[in-house]
Amino acid sequence: QVQLVESGGGSVQAGDSLRLSCAASGRTASGRAMAWFRQAPAKEREFVAVVTWLGSPTYYADSVKGRFTISRNNAKNTAYLQMNSLKPEDTAVYYCAVYAGGSYYTPSSYNYWGQGTQVTVSS
Repeated sequence: QVQLVESGGGSVQAGDSLRLSCAASGRTASGRAMAWFRQAPAKEREFVAVVTWLGSPTYYADSVKGRFTISRNNAKNTAYLQMNSLKPEDTAVYYCAVYAGGSYYTPSSYNYWGQGTQVTVSS
């Protein structure tokens, strides 16, 4: 079995920042793009950001562009999501995932998923 473990979530006020980490076990992410998705209560899982193997290019959902930055450190098998200027609508469980093929923007294109980390933003 492979494992992805997210960390760094928490409860913050609007305008604050959080940095999420996703640690991949073994060689899970070798040669693959990695992405962050999020899912709020009563909503579908939605794409947030994706970073390709070499760290660029990156792509973002319009809702987070200019506020969030995705990056990775392949030597550490870790992906990151720096979230600035957080808004209440960013409240969700955030999941990292390893790309398998297909559209970057759909969950079905990813074959490995972490357990998720909760981000709560209060106004």
